[in-house]
Amino acid sequence: MTTESGRGPFLNHKALVFLVAALLCYAMPLVLNSYLLHVAILILLFGFLASAWNIVGGFAGQFCFGQAAFFGIGAYASSLLFMKAGISPWAGMAIGGILGAVLGGIIGYLTFRYKLKGVFFGLGTFAFAEMMRIIALNWGVTNKAMGVLLALKTNASFLDFQFGEKTPYYYVILSMVIMILLVAYRLDNSKPGFYLKAIREDEEAAGSLGINILKYKTGALMLSAFLTALGGTFYAQYMFYIDPDIAFGADTTVEMIVRAMFGGAGTVFGPLIGSAALETISECMRTFVGEYKGVHIMVYGAVLILVMIFFPYGVMGLIRGKRR
Repeated sequence: MTTESGRGPFLNHKALVFLVAALLCYAMPLVLNSYLLHVAILILLFGFLASAWNIVGGFAGQFCFGQAAFFGIGAYASSLLFMKAGISPWAGMAIGGILGAVLGGIIGYLTFRYKLKGVFFGLGTFAFAEMMRIIALNWGVTNKAMGVLLALKTNASFLDFQFGEKTPYYYVILSMVIMILLVAYRLDNSKPGFYLKAIREDEEAAGSLGINILKYKTGALMLSAFLTALGGTFYAQYMFYIDPDIAFGADTTVEMIVRAMFGGAGTVFGPLIGSAALETISECMRTFVGEYKGVHIMVYGAVLILVMIFFPYGVMGLIRGKRR
């Protein structure tokens, strides 16, 4: 049955396509070997992180360059609670997410309250991430520069978030990606999402219409921080190791931003598409030209530059026929 706007069948069709794609993804471990499954996990993980950044950077238009602060909090919170207090990483993931959201609220209030925009907002958030990195480098609780190596349990259970093979990790991160895509879709088609896009397009005009700029921008950053911290926990549990440079380093933030921009910032599926494309390019270059040191990085960078020049709206913009 169609709605008055005629969008009913279209929405049902999109929901059906999404469901079929999700079912196909759940069947992937049946046909992938261990290496390809690892690549698929990385695609999904960075797609999740890029989607988390996309909430504040794409929908709200706030170029956050301190996303690693939230990633590191999630990674360290779950790891330290597990190693020192025996708390399940699943509970640690929730705690890390809450801590990330609190930090996001503090950063958002301090920066948005004093109207930091554009590059100044980016530098401000980057400063917070660097502050967290320096604290982790010099704090004994975090084992300083040595980082935290998670101990492998011989009789690990599901509650320990440790599995003997990659397939369970794949299903966990796939479920997380489906969850964040649903969040992004709901946000994209809700009143708060419309407010965020109005702020992105013209903040002064949005404010003149009665939109609470501080509230919605801070809320977007808190949601983004919460989700990013969840990704940090998964990374720590999957890699079994975390250190200050990995957790709070600028490279982590850059990976999120680049994949979101490549796929199409401000879209629901763009970050995941960007992650799939860039991870595939990176692995192919590493495999075929890996003997020539640095060449795969040059090719990776050249692809990024060409896409940003000729398709500034990313892959989703190309699909939709939007060109500058």
